[in-house]
Amino acid sequence: MPEADAAQGTDDGLCTEPESALQRVFALLGKRWTGVVIAALMSGPGHFAELKRAVPGISERMLSDRLSELAQAGLVTRHVQEGPPLRVSYRLTEAGLGLRPALVELTRWAEAQLPEDARKCPREFRP
Repeated sequence: MPEADAAQGTDDGLCTEPESALQRVFALLGKRWTGVVIAALMSGPGHFAELKRAVPGISERMLSDRLSELAQAGLVTRHVQEGPPLRVSYRLTEAGLGLRPALVELTRWAEAQLPEDARKCPREFRP
């Protein structure tokens, strides 16, 4: 196998370098608060104020930015409920809900490897 090919993978097809798909995932989900916002929506739709309470420490601006990014990525939908008062709710799309197994496994790993943080785990991700 030429040296350039060896860096890309092995004979069995297993990639040994982070590929662009993994880089795209972490470019989105690796941003501060993103995973926690997704976790907050795993139990069902939420209004902005509910999400703000569910993610302690996040600013309104940051929550708005993260929700917009997640909507643009196709992981969250925004639903406007006519008023008065006008209310907006957010829910995960099928693609967003598809992250549940990955988040559950990350939670298990964190509980085993980062035990001091285990008590902060959202209820729906506990084994």
